[in-house]
Amino acid sequence: MFVLVVDTSLMNVSISAVVRDLGTTVSGVQSAIALEALVSAAFILIGSKVGDLIGRKLAYILGLLGYAVGALAMAFAQSLTAIIVFWAVVGGLGASLLLPAMQSLIHGNFEGAAQKRAYALVGASAAIAAAVGPLFGGFVTTYLSWRVGFLFEVAVIAVVLSGIKLVHDVPYTGSRRVDVVGAVLSVLAILVWQEGGESVLAVLAVGAAALVLLVYWLRRQKRLGKPTLLDPDLFKSKVFESGVTGQMLQQIALGGTMIVLPIYLQMVLEYNALKAGLSLAPLSLTMFAVAVVAGRRAARRRPAGIIRLGFAILTFGLILLIPIVPRADSGWWLVVPLVIAGIGLGLLVSQLNNYTLSPISDERVSEAAGVNSAGGSFGLSFGLAFAGAIMLATLSLGFTNLANSSTVLSPAEQQQVAHALEADAQIMSNTQLEKQLAGHPEKTQNEIIRINTDARHLALQVALLIPILAGGLGLLNSFRMMRLPDPTPSEAAEGMVLG
Repeated sequence: MFVLVVDTSLMNVSISAVVRDLGTTVSGVQSAIALEALVSAAFILIGSKVGDLIGRKLAYILGLLGYAVGALAMAFAQSLTAIIVFWAVVGGLGASLLLPAMQSLIHGNFEGAAQKRAYALVGASAAIAAAVGPLFGGFVTTYLSWRVGFLFEVAVIAVVLSGIKLVHDVPYTGSRRVDVVGAVLSVLAILVWQEGGESVLAVLAVGAAALVLLVYWLRRQKRLGKPTLLDPDLFKSKVFESGVTGQMLQQIALGGTMIVLPIYLQMVLEYNALKAGLSLAPLSLTMFAVAVVAGRRAARRRPAGIIRLGFAILTFGLILLIPIVPRADSGWWLVVPLVIAGIGLGLLVSQLNNYTLSPISDERVSEAAGVNSAGGSFGLSFGLAFAGAIMLATLSLGFTNLANSSTVLSPAEQQQVAHALEADAQIMSNTQLEKQLAGHPEKTQNEIIRINTDARHLALQVALLIPILAGGLGLLNSFRMMRLPDPTPSEAAEGMVLG
């Protein structure tokens, strides 16, 4: 779990180094990051069923090996294609096997209080990784190489595999029949919803249709007594439904924030990976500290109330970034809003998973955890992809509009500048731009630098609207939670704190 969380943090803070070393683009790397989370989300329900059929321990081992292949490919990759194929696709498939199998193995290898401690330790590993991931990634990338960070992941996986004999398999006693149609519809719905391409509305309509068909198919199979990919009766629990929604919205907010801020810090403020990681530390460290404290001291408070407070604080902290961005000349300007947002995320992390899984019966808890993980992975993927795409698209449009409206540049210069900055929008810092403009009139140089700076500030502000909107929707969803009775924990679900 530690490796799974550190992996994404490492990619986020090393974007500029990966772009430079591989000669690729920010949008290309950002798309690979989003694709990895997307593949995991799309196949996690199938991964859970595969674990039932081939054995949870074997699925766990295959998942570890898939993730190791992805990390090893990153260490030696010479092109973006290798990253997409091995890290995003193979690694994402590994995660889809790994997560449900890990939860099932913990459930079957431990009982009672020991089981709760095991789940808590895995959850604590994820929280610690979220806190130290940006710092670790920044340090390794700056002083060694981002490739070394992925070799570290391979080493950790090797250690885990060396002790695999300690893990006892957990036999599956349910039906071994496979719901092929449900599996295909679940993958289609998630993949299509994410990958809009040029025909966005048409493809989103196909994704929506696939979701509707999936719901219809699951209910039909359940009514006929046939095997289903997952039990549709899970969603009869309003607590579970609203909890999964909150989980997805929290991850959209987190994913969107954690992709646009590293890009901004490295491309606009021209920070190296270490400085970018340090600048993001207030968010991750605060999230970890608050999650630990809230998890211990919130027993007497309604979980829904804490979730509502978490979304409200998160949204407020992100909104504070909007007016600060054009004025910020260092990461210090971001400390206060990131601490506030981290407090909100910490409150959410401490409550959402247990709230969501508490009312689920023992026999359905692993299945419900798979749905919850799929919702979170999809949210993370959507936040990464959509916020990053919005930022880069706004950069391109901003360059063109600001150049065309300039009163300093001539019409010929306007066209030339708009075309040049649009082509180099993702990698051209002001320092690099100044070098390229050497020999041009000072007035022209200053105007082009201003256009580059203003467009980048506007792009970050627009991109931040994605996590802000997710936080606002999460806040609205939390009012629905407040109207529901507090969930009564089942024996198996209590203590399930995986993110």
